[in-house]
Amino acid sequence: MTPLVSTVVRLKLSLLRNGLQRSAGRRAAYIASAAFVLLFSAVQLIALIALRGHAHAASLVVPLVAVLGLGWAVMPLFFPSGDETLDPTRLVMLPLRPRPLVRALLAASLVGIGPLFTAVLLAGSVIAVAHGAAAIAFGVVGAVLALLVCVALARAVAAANIRLLSSRKGRDLAVLSGLVVAIGAQAVNFGAQQLGSGGLGRLDAVADVLRWLPPASAIGAADSASDGSYGVAVAQLLVSGVALALLLGVWTRSLTRLMVSPDGSTLLAAEPAERERRGASGLARLLPGGRTGTVMERSLRYVWRDPKTKAAWATSLAIGLIVPVFNALQGTGSVYFACFAAGMLGIQMYNQFGQDTSAFWMVAMTISSPRDAYVELRARALALLVITLPYATLVTVLTTALLGAWEQLPEVLGLSLALLGAMLTTGVWTSARFPYSIPQEGYKNVAPGQTGLAWISVFGGMVSAALLCAPVIAVTIWLNVSAGGDAWIWLLLPGGAVYGAGLTLLGLRLAAPRTADRLPEILAAVSKA
Repeated sequence: MTPLVSTVVRLKLSLLRNGLQRSAGRRAAYIASAAFVLLFSAVQLIALIALRGHAHAASLVVPLVAVLGLGWAVMPLFFPSGDETLDPTRLVMLPLRPRPLVRALLAASLVGIGPLFTAVLLAGSVIAVAHGAAAIAFGVVGAVLALLVCVALARAVAAANIRLLSSRKGRDLAVLSGLVVAIGAQAVNFGAQQLGSGGLGRLDAVADVLRWLPPASAIGAADSASDGSYGVAVAQLLVSGVALALLLGVWTRSLTRLMVSPDGSTLLAAEPAERERRGASGLARLLPGGRTGTVMERSLRYVWRDPKTKAAWATSLAIGLIVPVFNALQGTGSVYFACFAAGMLGIQMYNQFGQDTSAFWMVAMTISSPRDAYVELRARALALLVITLPYATLVTVLTTALLGAWEQLPEVLGLSLALLGAMLTTGVWTSARFPYSIPQEGYKNVAPGQTGLAWISVFGGMVSAALLCAPVIAVTIWLNVSAGGDAWIWLLLPGGAVYGAGLTLLGLRLAAPRTADRLPEILAAVSKA
């Protein structure tokens, strides 16, 4: 081991040790997470060993390694602060050349829970598919190569995006990890159901493609060697070897650029006219005039620019589409699942003032009467409807198309519009009655001590919205079960739309006086750190 490699490895160990000494809570969290990962690794290893000898073992193992590599690729984007050594800008002032530094950082990257977990899964994968001495030899080489590809992939991605990841906007990308988890959970659930109905043989076609993509090709080499296809096994190892060389090359170039190129803090600020031109937007021209258009523009800009608001909207948009569509694709869904779209986006109306945080005082200064509060709340509801109405309609049409239930489109869309109106009604009321603060930093969405308020606001409002929708639900059931009801069921679309609009207007009228009267209490609640 060269002096630089040993120094960087010791630095990694020192950073890990010092981090655990900061607090007992952090130490306990690390130990608990390490124990969980080790236990999960052991379970996966046993499962992979039990898979040995199965006719379709490679069809599961090869995609598993491909998913593992994908996880290493996205890890730096969502957890940029999880490993201090992922930031090479900390070393740019040292007299180090990029190539020796790459070797040292690659060695240091092999220290940690993540590499250990990956190594265990790769070892189990080799055991599952390797049969014979030659296959085991290919498997050992392939496992080492796959591990290096995974680590180099994570490092190359981090180095190429370090300027973004080290900024506040880049760190805010981690907030979107909840969206990735939500989508991934639905994808895993869908895949598990497909495998449960058709067995591992369903993965044969996927594995045939992935076995030529790194790092899965390194493990595919062991399976090919088990079948006696040594030429194919060598070619698959070469694919992973070439990928490793390319990743190291990209990593080296990124380090060189970081060490010799200035960052944004050393560049001259843009000319005022240029900044004004880039900041100009045509959004205001599409919105109504006066206070309504101003509030709508502010709300829509929150959706696009504020990390917490953007994450909440992205998650709601994804789940509102995934739940009905995935269930429709599985053939077990109901067309009424399309109401998830309106329900998930309707939640965004809750805690409207908490989204403003301490900046709400500027809004509060412009509210001097119930009329001002009414216009403010109405504009926020209109901003939500700009996105929600076309989205809910699109999801409903897509779900009915996948299920071939076009005759149910009017009633489902009418029910969705009624639900949306009920969510807006309860949302504006709970925003004034149960406001709470949303911390801007970290992953918490509720300030300490306000969890009860959040539960009452969101879940109490959702229950109330369901009760408000009860008349439309009752009419829908009655028309579906009564004789001759099919001839009138199309009325549920205009009826649901009118009912939802009426509920929204009623909610705004009732919430506006309370909002105007409780401005000091609302400001104190949403400004709590």
